Amino acid sequence: MQSAMFLAVHHDCGSMDKSSGSSPKSEEKREKMKRTLLKDWKARLSYFLQHSSSPEKPKTGKKSKQQTFIRPSPEEAQLWSEAFDELLASKYGLAAFRAFLKSEFCEENIEFWLACEDFKKTKSPQKLSSKAKKIYTDFIEKEAPKEINIDFQTKTLIAQNIQEATSGCFATAQKRVYSLMENNSYPRFLESAFYQDLCKKPQIAAEAHAT
Repeated sequence: MQSAMFLAVHHDCGSMDKSSGSSPKSEEKREKMKRTLLKDWKARLSYFLQHSSSPEKPKTGKKSKQQTFIRPSPEEAQLWSEAFDELLASKYGLAAFRAFLKSEFCEENIEFWLACEDFKKTKSPQKLSSKAKKIYTDFIEKEAPKEINIDFQTKTLIAQNIQEATSGCFATAQKRVYSLMENNSYPRFLESAFYQDLCKKPQIAAEAHAT
């Protein structure tokens, strides 16, 4: 419900930009909606920052938790626009991107990609087999709870591969999901209020620089 309300506000805000004039009331309403969007995004971002992006890396102490919440500088955030890999390599950037995908109802793509990254690092054959089956039931099989959008042929190939799981079981599907995010979700993320807010320099600092 929260995501649905979020998207509705986002849609209305976009429509208003096109249809309304520049009256003080219209500007005030747009700013209020923008603040609502950013507040919702920050709540989602906080959630993802509190949960490790890798299931194999538990929280180890207060120091690491504090580092997780350090907001990147505008310059650091701007680096994310240079390449999709730059965004994924940043823990804060990854959390921001996950929050954005959740608002678009397609968080299963990044969750599948992260599960595959973890899967490829697994050394134990037993763990490899159990993880392969879990990824299949979570993301691949028909009507899976987080089913990703891949073709039937790839699904069939994965079903065969997991019978004798190797680190490359999901390679083709992971590449396709990566490409989907890079070409569709990533450009929209860069245009979002989420990202623009992170790239914005603090007003005081901006004014001091101007003088």
